[in-house]
Amino acid sequence: MNIVRTALLLIITLVIVPIFSYFFGTALDEVSIEALQMVSKILLIAIIYSFVVGELTGNNSQVDKLWSLLPIVYVWVIAYYGEFSPRLVIMSLLVTFWGLRLTYNFSRHGAFTIRFWEGHEDYRWEILRKKPEFQPRWKWTLFNLFFICGYQLTLILLFSLPALLALQFNDTALNFWDGLVAVMMLFFIVYEMVADNQHWKYQSEKWRKIKNKEPLEGDFKKGFLDKGLWAYSRHPNYFAEQAVWASFYLFSVIASGQWLNWSIAGSLLLIVLFQGSSNFSEEISAEKYPLYKEYQKRVPRFIGFTKSK
Repeated sequence: MNIVRTALLLIITLVIVPIFSYFFGTALDEVSIEALQMVSKILLIAIIYSFVVGELTGNNSQVDKLWSLLPIVYVWVIAYYGEFSPRLVIMSLLVTFWGLRLTYNFSRHGAFTIRFWEGHEDYRWEILRKKPEFQPRWKWTLFNLFFICGYQLTLILLFSLPALLALQFNDTALNFWDGLVAVMMLFFIVYEMVADNQHWKYQSEKWRKIKNKEPLEGDFKKGFLDKGLWAYSRHPNYFAEQAVWASFYLFSVIASGQWLNWSIAGSLLLIVLFQGSSNFSEEISAEKYPLYKEYQKRVPRFIGFTKSK
């Protein structure tokens, strides 16, 4: 029941945090409200699409396919309402680079096919579907609707919404701090790209050896990657993903002059989601690989100090 409780907690915070944050911020102007209404309509279409296709095909990674694409749509729609002001264009270009990189990485795993409803499914969904908490089938259907589709897709919109605050304060001139934050965000995108490439090369070679019935020796014998960036963080890609959107939030701080504003809700909830997601991934890894628990003791989950072997 831990998974169900975690999902319920995330869904509740998804509702409470944005509402609480919104009423403690500056009210949106007319143009910002129009932009919010437009991206909200896109969100609703995405939820319905992902839920229906996921239920009909049994592939619950429809949201994963949209994860890297929807933020690009959201920020450019908002930039349109802001008449493509310099700050909004910079934010949109950065998100586009992030999204294209992530789409490429996801495509390498076979996520996108001509039959768009098929393709790679996150292995964790298959494991979850078989758990007692989701029997009978209707329980999984509700989980799919409210968490996989509803929560995650709404979260994608939320962590894109610092662009909406930048729109609201569109008259704030571009300055040095925008450039600094842009460099920060670009750094973390590249950092994530390096981490994903290291993991891809390792896993590709490992499965090539398994397929060809070659012995797994050296680093491959462990079954998991602990070299490169993975020697300093058990999830360097997760760390970078959180840092990307925390950096993106800072654009709203620069535009509004408010260190704490309602658009922080998305990046905060994303951090909460990655805590739960990494917990589940590590639970699976610890069961599969005998040496993984030693790796957990030695290397921090996201960021921190490593311990010598």
